[in-house]
This record gives sequence, C-alpha cells and structure tokens, in this order.
Amino acid sequence: MTENRPAKPQTGRHNLDPHLDRYAARTAGMTASEIRALFAVASRPEVVSLAGGMPNLAALPLDTLSAQVGEIIAEEGLVALQYGSAHGVPALRDQICEIMALEGIKAHPDDVVVTVGSQMGLDMVTRLFCDPGDVVIAEGPSYVGALGSFSAYQANVVHVAMDEHGLVPEGLREALRQAEKAGQRVKFLYTIPNFHNPAGVTLSVERRPEIVEICREHGVLIIEDNPYGLLGFDGQAYPALRSLDPDNVVYLGSFSKTFASGLRVGWVLAPHAVREKLVLAAESATLCPPTFNQMIVSRYLATHDWKGQIKKFRENYRERRDAMLSALQQYLPPGCSWTNPDGGFYVWVTVPEGVDTKAMLPRAVTARVAYASGTGFYADGFGSRQMRLSYCYPTPERIREGVRRLAAVLESEMDLSRTFGSVKARTIPGPETPSPDTV
Repeated sequence: MTENRPAKPQTGRHNLDPHLDRYAARTAGMTASEIRALFAVASRPEVVSLAGGMPNLAALPLDTLSAQVGEIIAEEGLVALQYGSAHGVPALRDQICEIMALEGIKAHPDDVVVTVGSQMGLDMVTRLFCDPGDVVIAEGPSYVGALGSFSAYQANVVHVAMDEHGLVPEGLREALRQAEKAGQRVKFLYTIPNFHNPAGVTLSVERRPEIVEICREHGVLIIEDNPYGLLGFDGQAYPALRSLDPDNVVYLGSFSKTFASGLRVGWVLAPHAVREKLVLAAESATLCPPTFNQMIVSRYLATHDWKGQIKKFRENYRERRDAMLSALQQYLPPGCSWTNPDGGFYVWVTVPEGVDTKAMLPRAVTARVAYASGTGFYADGFGSRQMRLSYCYPTPERIREGVRRLAAVLESEMDLSRTFGSVKARTIPGPETPSPDTV
C-alpha cells in the first residue's frame, strides 16, 4: 500500500515544537534579547554585574511602607483586592499629573492611563500604531525592550545617530526624507530624551523644539519615554517634549526608577483620542492593572516625602556614577571613550577597533565581570564596538573592581587583535566624548 507513495525528504532536522506551523507570522519577530539571556550568569554572586539596570532600593523606608500596606488592607481591602478600571485609580492619576507638572506638562487625569510598567504602555502604543512593514525611527542605540516590541509587531526600525547633546536633528530630517523617498510609512519617533538608556546622554534643551517641529512638519508622532527624568544629579528637570506639543506627543512614565520597580506601575499620557484606544487595548491585555499596587503607590505619594526620597536616590546614583567614571579613567586602556551621564543609570563605552564586545563577553564572564554588549541595542546588528555599563546597583567598591576586571579582559582582547589582526566590526555613529587621555 505504500510502495507508490513518494518518499518524504530526509532533512536530518527534527522540529521539537509540534505547534510551529500554528503560530502567527508575527511571532517570527519575538526573540529573547541579549540582555535577558545574560541575567542568569550575571546574577551569580562571584560575578560583578555591570549589565543590568536594577534600581538600588536600599534607601527606601521599608518599615513605613510595610505599615502602609497593612493599613491599605485593613482600611480599604475590599477595594484594593477587587477588580478595578483599565483606566487606573483616579487618585493616582491626579498625582501623576502633579509629578509631570515638574517637567512643564499640563495634563488632565482623564488622559492618563495607568499601565503595568511603562513597557506595557510602549507595547500598547506599538500595537495601536504599527502594521507590519511600518517604520519606527529610534535613536541609535536604543532601549532593548522597545526594540523587542517593535520587532514583535513587525515594524522596521531606522536608527538615527546621537552625539553628546542627544538625538541629532539633521540626522532625523535625513531619515525622514529617505523614508518618504522610498515610500515608507513612518509611524512615530521613539525617543528617550533624558539620561538615555543605554547611551547616558541627554537631549539638549536647545534641540527639543527643533525635534518637535521636524516631527510635526513630517506628520510623525513622538513617543517620549521618560523613566529617568527626575534622576538628574543636579536636580534639574528638563522640559518634556510633551510640554512643547501636547497634541503630537505620547508620554510614557514609570515609578520603577523613582519608587519600586517590583510594583510594576507606569502610565501613558496621550492625546484624548489616542487615550480612548489605549483604554480598550489595556482592557484586552490585562482587563485592569492591579488596584492594590496602584493604591500602594498612591498612599506613598500622599504620605511620604517622595521628592526627598528621589533626592536620596539621586545622591546614591551620583556616587556610583562618580565611582564608575573614576574607574574607567584609571583602568581602561587608551583608545576607549565613554559618555559622561548627568543622571540615570548608564555609561556607554566605545572600545578600540578590532575588539568585538559581543564576542568578548564570554571571556569577561569567565573573568567574573558582566556587561551588556552594544549589539543588543541596535535593530540592525551594529554596536559591536560598544558596551553598556550600569552603575545603579553595585556598590562603588564593586564597580571599581568590576571595571578593573573588565580592563584586564579588554587588554587581552587588544593583544589578540594586535597579534592576529583586527576583526572588522560594523559601526554606526553614536554618542561619543573625548577619550580618557584627552579629557
């Protein structure tokens, strides 16, 4: 009965996932980031991790917070533990508007949608605006979580270079001109203007109106992601892009960096019509964000000196930033350069020609130090001469030791390159500062 059937081709490969043919086409863009894959190794106690961006929560008043959580359960437990609105707790939305006012934003609580972290907001915005093949403009490098969302919805990312003053306006103009010439639909500019992740640079006040005007001229929406805005080391709050053009900017905010990341409370401030669709998207994704978590944040804001708490965080991170910059100056070999952040969590390092930071990473982990290689922050494979170093979580002593270990690995890589020849790495213009020996 089988002798006349054509033989099945033998490929020598076996599919371990019986559901492979059932997945939607967009799942092809869902891949694990290099950063997430690194966490399991970087979390080992013997490894100095300069890779992750975990906030340092040691300065939080845990005793006070513990008492407040008990009060919420005792006094409002039937509300806190019940389903809530996809829009978010009204009292918290009022407080969020007060926070954004520090950056010049005039907002109505009705236009705020509370999310499960700002990542949820970014994912919803991408879902609402991007069809497969649409173009998203983003800084090069850009936040790895954003790149994951754009890829999952099959959007194409076009990177625009930064310098020490942030996104370069002429680069943005040229990217938009080229997209229009090619007949591509650019849906939005995604930008992190303050203390950029991963680059550590800040968009200058002078450039902000120009960036807003360029996007307005080309009919391109702006997605302003601002988790670090209140963490400037000099206490300065920069004017939000949203404050310059409320009708064309969707603003993403978060309590993960200024309060507690584990509560996963963020928000989206959007133009009114967009807000309606965001609420519908939130309902389909989570039905409602956790009411209990929102009430914890709201009670904290109402009863605690949260501005004073942020000041403590800034002092904590400034000390760590100083330790990082001092160690880079002391240990890294000539030919390296790095950004000088005025706030936030990260320093962006460029290494000499011939060193591939992604290829070097396993050897760094063997030397008990971890970092995030630059390729994870580009959608197009660039960044092999860059790395992101995070100073937010380790102690200053651990930071110095980590940089010392990293420098030894880097010296070894440079010796190999000199002996066996350089590996040509693809690079893209990015944020740069003078090298250590010219500062």
